Amino acid sequence: MKESQFLQKINKYLSLLVSQDGSDLYLSAGNYPIIRIDNILQPLMKEEVIDHSEMMNVAKTVLNSEQLKKLEKEKQVDFSWDFENDVRFRANMFFQKGSLSLVLRVIPGRIKTLKELNLPENLYEFTQKKQGLFLVVGPNGHGKSTTLASLIDYINKRERKHIVTIEDPIEYIHKSNKSLVEQREVYQDTAGFHEALKACFREAVDIILVGEMRDLETISTAITAAETGHLIFATLHTNDAIQTVDRIIDIFPPYQQKQIRFQLANVLVGVVSQRLLRRVGGGRIPAVEILKKNTAVENLIRQNQTHQITTVLETSLDEGMISIDRSLAQLVQEGSVTLEEAKGYASDTNSLNLMLKTNR
Repeated sequence: MKESQFLQKINKYLSLLVSQDGSDLYLSAGNYPIIRIDNILQPLMKEEVIDHSEMMNVAKTVLNSEQLKKLEKEKQVDFSWDFENDVRFRANMFFQKGSLSLVLRVIPGRIKTLKELNLPENLYEFTQKKQGLFLVVGPNGHGKSTTLASLIDYINKRERKHIVTIEDPIEYIHKSNKSLVEQREVYQDTAGFHEALKACFREAVDIILVGEMRDLETISTAITAAETGHLIFATLHTNDAIQTVDRIIDIFPPYQQKQIRFQLANVLVGVVSQRLLRRVGGGRIPAVEILKKNTAVENLIRQNQTHQITTVLETSLDEGMISIDRSLAQLVQEGSVTLEEAKGYASDTNSLNLMLKTNR
């Protein structure tokens, strides 16, 4: 098949994905195209099995010369794919068994509000901070980037700030409104997260979004930036607030960990952990853990007693905090998700069951 014909087929698959409110398209040599809807993979069995040569032609068509070099050298590459009606896709192309595969994830053209995302609107409180470190954590594909985009959009429409995002690749497109928003793509506009973050010290930036804190240098620079008057929004691939704090501290050498514990206790403003669950009746809905730093949380981090943060989460509902298990219990009680679905995401199923019994 000619490459133009296969690209037309890809566009057809993408149109189907968007029309059914799906999240991902999988193209893999030797397999049928697959779309993910409500977190369930659905092979397109009426389509033809994808050929290796078709995938090679796609790579040569959609990747620029630098991306092709990276694919050849590192055997994988991240990039973005613009589609019709302002829909974009975050893409990753990689080799498996000597052939190419491509995964495309939907990035909606319009940035939704927290209410539209079924997220607590008290998260907007974090946008009012003058400085500090705010983290959104959770597994891949559970809406971290979408939540941060919503918060940045909220600021952009209301505050006169200089906002810089550092992403790999750029996902949601922000058009400057009241704020000046500048977006830097790693490997295109900057050599890396750490380098771009360091440059922000010379760019009179108020708010910095770090797409992912991947390494010690980036985390260290983010903490320094938060100490020196910047508000930092970032993501980490951790499961909850406790694991997030421990991961940040543990990435440093032992001789630095006491100092980092004190620094993190000072600059952390909050941690949000989220999961997207299959909603009864179709679609997905988030369960959210919210940790806000108060005196108790600050002292627990400083004293290396992070395991007690769970108690703070459960006793600070009036401050807008909530544990992931309580959030899941609420979703089950209101009939939004099944108990079976909630148990798959609970940190402690016994705790979840107890909450459901107590609140009957």
